[in-house]
Amino acid sequence: MLLCDFHIHTTYSDGALPLSRVVDLFGRSGHDVIAITDHIVNRDNPLGKIAHATGRTLTRESWKRYSDEIRKEAERAWKTWRMIVIPGAELTRNSFHRDTSAHVLALGLEEFLPADGDPIPMLREIRAHGAVSVACHPHETSELFANTWYLWNRRPALGDLVDLWEVGNRWELFPVVSREILPHCANSDFHRPEHLYAWKTLVKAERNPSDVLRALRRGTGIGVLRLTPDVAAASA
Repeated sequence: MLLCDFHIHTTYSDGALPLSRVVDLFGRSGHDVIAITDHIVNRDNPLGKIAHATGRTLTRESWKRYSDEIRKEAERAWKTWRMIVIPGAELTRNSFHRDTSAHVLALGLEEFLPADGDPIPMLREIRAHGAVSVACHPHETSELFANTWYLWNRRPALGDLVDLWEVGNRWELFPVVSREILPHCANSDFHRPEHLYAWKTLVKAERNPSDVLRALRRGTGIGVLRLTPDVAAASA
């Protein structure tokens, strides 16, 4: 079982640490797999425009630099810790109403995808690009920024467009996800160093990116756990 975190942000969007420091932090703490998933925020409403005006999002123009650095850091992470770094993004549609807000991880994404418009066509685009989709904090109520219920409220109509649902995000658990027997994972939604000690995913897979992504698509051989400082120290 590989110790994984598939929801990590850097200074390319709204994270506190640059990509190289994030890789060092997770590599030293004993993680086997991480995904870098900086925000791609929608442009087609006032909240999205604020994110673009303040530089808290990837853009089509910054995507190549982001992708190139992930590739470089992935090589370094493998040579130094045998840790896999998967490219990705969090397609982020923010609005003032939770029923119109949706955040979706696209794991293994190699090309820029905009987050404008209806989230359901966005899910189809993620699938068409060969990436794994994860509905982020789909039932969150404790934080305004994460009040994203669009996908959850439409789950019967989504079919298999969502590969996984976050059953845990940072410090929160969403028991409704597991009660509905939905395929799920758990992640730290890392923005700051203290978020290292949060929910994680265990994946039964070979130690290579393709097999990890295949396991996530299957939705089997997956477990979740809460990482504590003592566990991290023991893994280092």
